[in-house]
Amino acid sequence: MITLAIAGKPNCGKSTFFRAATLAQAEIANYPFTTIDANHGVAYVRTACPCQEMHVPCENCQDGVRFVEGNPVDIGSRDPEKDIEFLQYEMSMWMYGILSRHWGKIHRQAQGKELLLLEAITEVFGGLGVTFENARDANEAAEINLLTAGEEDLVRFCKELMTISKPMLIVGNKADQAPEECLDRLRKLNIIIASAAGELALRMAAEGKFIRYLPGDRSFEVSPEAKLSAGQRAGLQKVADFMQTFGGTGVQQALDAAIYNLLDRIVVYPVEDEHKLTDGKGRVLPDAYLMKRGSTPRDLAFQIHTDIGEGFLYAIDAKTGMRVKDSLELKNGDIIKIVSVRK
Repeated sequence: MITLAIAGKPNCGKSTFFRAATLAQAEIANYPFTTIDANHGVAYVRTACPCQEMHVPCENCQDGVRFVEGNPVDIGSRDPEKDIEFLQYEMSMWMYGILSRHWGKIHRQAQGKELLLLEAITEVFGGLGVTFENARDANEAAEINLLTAGEEDLVRFCKELMTISKPMLIVGNKADQAPEECLDRLRKLNIIIASAAGELALRMAAEGKFIRYLPGDRSFEVSPEAKLSAGQRAGLQKVADFMQTFGGTGVQQALDAAIYNLLDRIVVYPVEDEHKLTDGKGRVLPDAYLMKRGSTPRDLAFQIHTDIGEGFLYAIDAKTGMRVKDSLELKNGDIIKIVSVRK
């Protein structure tokens, strides 16, 4: 399972972004600390369904667009550059606070051995999903000697550890309310500009059949039979103007960038029948898996089920009909049949 977290300063639209991405209920209000307990919901990344390329009917996409399920988690009008620096600094210091509370104990237990110290650091941050490789790479990037590290060195180490273990995508939300000068600065920072409120309005309108819109589209169409008030039409026009300027609302773009770029994932489609592109029940392209770039057919087999992975024999590329090596690096959009001694 891939988990995304939404973090930011108070009153920057985190809950609205969460609802726009997941359509899950989350209290929204224009004051700080509206969210106390974490909200959980399911969001989807967008990709082209291979059914168009393979000329087969598919019930799991919308007009050739496939939305692949993920699972994000929500954690809870100033200079945007300082806000970004503030967030990165706060996250790093949060990790430093955790490490410093355990430092005396784990430093003594390491007995002057760096390997043992890195293993102890990994254990301290185990609940945050930090791996030994993350700790080792952060130590190398910080260019410090952990065995003799002081406070300044540990802060630098935690900054690198945050960057490596928790890659961050910056989204400039509430851009529809921002002055032009602020937007100009955001563009220069190479971040995603978004209006979660606009996306939420579109998602709700699409659910009500008032408009035709898929998350990530650059525009939307008002349904001819839609009975909208003057205020609703004005609101939709405001969202349309924002989308025309920025190429969308930015919410789906942020999710896609986090998964495909930041976490470097690809989408692979396992099938049982490589000719009809179906599973055992005759469903066309029923499943789509988000895999790490560099994954192999054997990795896909284990992703489907441990037993299938352990009984893996070989794989077939459904697009070419050819048998492929288990060491082949899978590509985005691949359709793969796994042949295993177990089912």
